[in-house]
Amino acid sequence: MYNYVEDGDSPARAHAEGDEAKYDAFMTRIEAGDKIEPDDWMPDDYRQALIKLISMHGMSEIMGALPEKEWVPKAPTLRRKLGIMAKVQDEMGHGQLLLRVAEDLMAPYGKTREDLIEDLLAGRLKFHNVFHMPTKTWADAGMVGWLVDGAAIISQTNMLDASYGPYQRALQRICQEEVFHAQHGESIIMALAEGTDEQRAILQDSLNRWWEALLMFFGPASAETTGSSKQDIMIKYKIRKSSNEELRQAFLDKYLPRVFSLGLTVPDETVHYDDKQERWIYKQPDWARFKDIIANKGPRSQERLTLRTIAYDHNRWVRQALAR
Repeated sequence: MYNYVEDGDSPARAHAEGDEAKYDAFMTRIEAGDKIEPDDWMPDDYRQALIKLISMHGMSEIMGALPEKEWVPKAPTLRRKLGIMAKVQDEMGHGQLLLRVAEDLMAPYGKTREDLIEDLLAGRLKFHNVFHMPTKTWADAGMVGWLVDGAAIISQTNMLDASYGPYQRALQRICQEEVFHAQHGESIIMALAEGTDEQRAILQDSLNRWWEALLMFFGPASAETTGSSKQDIMIKYKIRKSSNEELRQAFLDKYLPRVFSLGLTVPDETVHYDDKQERWIYKQPDWARFKDIIANKGPRSQERLTLRTIAYDHNRWVRQALAR
């Protein structure tokens, strides 16, 4: 997403002349664990980091509903159909809630949720790599719920005490609902794992196809890899607590034993736990491919953006009517 602040025209510059005292007071509040509210003074890099994080999170919730939406008419039973419909509805609600939080942050720049949607459709705003991927089988619908939402829970609970109050409060609700989503996905996975040889083969194939995307979920390990200090800014301002690699290791700690207990394997012969380093060793995903995917060059990127564009254009009259 492009930067909403024009050079020299920020409403809340961190180190502008006369703002040093405000910045020091802001950091004192951050260190004390206070929650920053929309009308409070904040440094511009803090505001920008929040806008990028929350808008990407919100759009990922909305775009993330699309892979599972494809399986609503194809779910194997009525119970499964109702479950995945409820999950899709929740994800869309999360997206709307988060975009409202982002909109408050953009208010000083005269920007709205409408601008965020247009950024998404124009390719200026990214959404999560996993939601560019295809859901080819019913096992994929379970994999999204079990492991993708499981990864999201690890990432989001890491920010449950985020310094920005509106986001922290939104995450309280979102994480509670994501737990049910992960349980829904696990239920699908367990049914397939306990099923026929054909069902187990479909499940293993799904895990093989999703493994690299799951490793990519948390992003590259270091700023050197990305050329960005985004992680450092987020930790400095207590928006998040852990680095990308720490979150990935937490995911592996939680889910690899469960994967192996089901008799499944991962498509990486190097995977093992190193007792000396106290961490999982794994083959690094293709980070160049990751950059392509989040630049809307993934397997389903254009198809899902087209669907989102059609919905946006088709419902324009509703927004116009509400604005009158």
